[in-house]
Amino acid sequence: MNKIKIYLITISLVISAFSIINAKNFTKNSVENNKQKPIVGLNVGNKAPELKFQSPDGKIIALSSLKGQLVLIDFWASWCRPCRTENPNVVNAYLKFQDKNFKQGKGFTVYSVSLDKNKSAWTNAIKTDNLFWKNHVSDLGGWHSKPGQIYGIRSIPSNFLINGDGIIIAKNLRGQRLHEVLNYLVKN
Repeated sequence: MNKIKIYLITISLVISAFSIINAKNFTKNSVENNKQKPIVGLNVGNKAPELKFQSPDGKIIALSSLKGQLVLIDFWASWCRPCRTENPNVVNAYLKFQDKNFKQGKGFTVYSVSLDKNKSAWTNAIKTDNLFWKNHVSDLGGWHSKPGQIYGIRSIPSNFLINGDGIIIAKNLRGQRLHEVLNYLVKN
């Protein structure tokens, strides 16, 4: 009888030891899984897909080169009347917030993606609308442009606001709403 008790106690101790080891491994794996990189996608909370396209002067500008800042990825075109109407609002936001410190990034800039096909129309619109920032790109593919396809653009103006880590934090901010969201994100 004593041998059976000792045997049962030994088995229960072994089972308990395995349970503790498994619980530690489960906790360790859970913590490691929570540190995984975010999913690249187009929804709020996703990592914004990378864009690397030519500026008007032929220089390649990567979206990832703006890491650390809040960035408005702004899809537009020179021929788009609503885009041209929205441009003064984007310029005002840029001028107001470019040097601010945010909860999720330092500074604010715009990464303008043109869906133009005509380079001179594109560059003239940049000058005419006083789009001061340096980050203007296009592959001059119009509606078939690669950046537009990557971001699933079906209408313009369209935009994505990303934080300093490249995570999408808002979409399609126009007019006063763009300013409200940026104001909310400013570090106090």
